[in-house]
Parts: sequence; C-alpha cells; structure tokens
Amino acid sequence: MDVKTVCLGMLTDGEASGYDLKKEFESSFSHFFAAGYGSIYPALNALARDGLVECRHIAQEGKPDRKVYEITEAGREHLLAALENPCPSHKVRSEFLATMCFSHLMSHEQIETVLENRLTEMTNYLELFKEFEASRMEDWPPGARFVLGFGQTMMKTMREYIEANRGMLVEETNTEHQTAIG
Repeated sequence: MDVKTVCLGMLTDGEASGYDLKKEFESSFSHFFAAGYGSIYPALNALARDGLVECRHIAQEGKPDRKVYEITEAGREHLLAALENPCPSHKVRSEFLATMCFSHLMSHEQIETVLENRLTEMTNYLELFKEFEASRMEDWPPGARFVLGFGQTMMKTMREYIEANRGMLVEETNTEHQTAIG
C-alpha cells in the first residue's frame, strides 16, 4: 500500500489538510507507516489530479490559503479496490537492525547508546499507545484497535528481546572490536 492509498483511507474519516494527515502519520500510524510532507503533498496532488480527492482552499489571514482535501466517490472506490489485496506485504525497514548488523564494528559505548535510545523510543511508543487507549479508543473501528494491539505487542516483544539479548552484542563486540583496532 502506498502513501496515496493510506491518505485516501485517512480521508474516509473526514476532510483534512496535508498538515492534518502528517500529524496522523506521526501519531496513529507512526509505528508502522512513515510518511513526511515530501511524500504526502505529492500524493495529495496526484489524488486530486486523478479525481480521487477534491481540494478546496480556505483563506487564512496573513497566511497562504489552507488546502483541505476530501475523498470523492471515485477515491472511495479506488481505496476499496486496493483493500481487496488478499496478501498485503509486511515490509520492515529498520535502521536500528541495519546498525546492529554491523555492531561488531562499534565500541561497547556506541552499542549501549544505540540500544538505550531504541529502548527509550519503544517506551515512548508504549506511552503513546496508553494515551490512545485512555482517550478515544472506544470510538475506533475494530481494525484500528487491532493495529494498536499489534503495535503494543511488537514494542513489548522487541523491548524484551533487546533486554534479554543485549549481552550477546556487547560481549562479542568487545572482543571483535578490540581485535579489529588492535
């Protein structure tokens, strides 16, 4: 699924600006689908060009007009067709895992810093998930609740794995790093 399709899905909840969609990517979608302004605005422009969303301009005093997008019936049909994919891929692109692949080239301190930063990030996600649960989750559709639970499980499991296996990286890397620099 690409950014355009995810934007269409988000717009089924109501009209939104590119800024609104970016905030949604940074909160509800942040643990599984990354998108920034550099992909959101081109996606919205393409969707508008293809008639899948409509854009209206709202005048703002002292600022450029605010563009607000709304899904069209053609956009809804396009989204529903995309959702018919029976085997959506589950791609993982992790700078953390790529870094850990080369941990044998890092010092003990570098590894510990990366691990601690990753653990902090996971803790922050888990806190965000708790906020979602405490606020408006009862209004969420079942799929959104499923994704939240999936994210919670992944973060908890990753945290447990790092905590249980961090010694493997530090002990082995110290020996290899000393050999590489010695």
